[in-house]
Amino acid sequence: MKVNDVNQGIHKNRRRLRIGRGPGSGRGKTSGRGHKGQGQLAGWSAAGIFEGARMPLIRQIPKRGFHNRHGRIVTCVNVDDIEARFVVGADVTPESLRACGLAKGIWDSIKILGEGVISKALKVSAHHFSAQAREKILAAGGTVTDLPGPAPVVKRQKKVVKPKTAKA
Repeated sequence: MKVNDVNQGIHKNRRRLRIGRGPGSGRGKTSGRGHKGQGQLAGWSAAGIFEGARMPLIRQIPKRGFHNRHGRIVTCVNVDDIEARFVVGADVTPESLRACGLAKGIWDSIKILGEGVISKALKVSAHHFSAQAREKILAAGGTVTDLPGPAPVVKRQKKVVKPKTAKA
């Protein structure tokens, strides 16, 4: 590389392209919009997936999975994480879990899981507890408080359709 090539092709204050100012400008007559068709019209713009007459690629690719926009986000915290972050007799609440970095991001409710060992007596308040976590916290001399949260999602029961019997 040569020193005089370093800034080659860089135009700091480039003038804007003046469209529709005669044939000498390079963008005269049709102003870069081509001949005929909806693209020549003022105010027309295509969607990001628009590909003319053919089926857009985004619609050709098979889709997988499902994202439930109404689903509740439950963040899980293990008892050994609580053991490591809190001192004896501390109040473990959703606010304190967020402050110490155990419940990050957005969530609708918190569930305490029973992974690990807990030996400190803590006052734990959360929306949900696993049976094992509840057992371990109470065995360590702590207290468990269920917070009122969003109502649990009730699963719809499938409608049983009885087959019709042929009449003789």
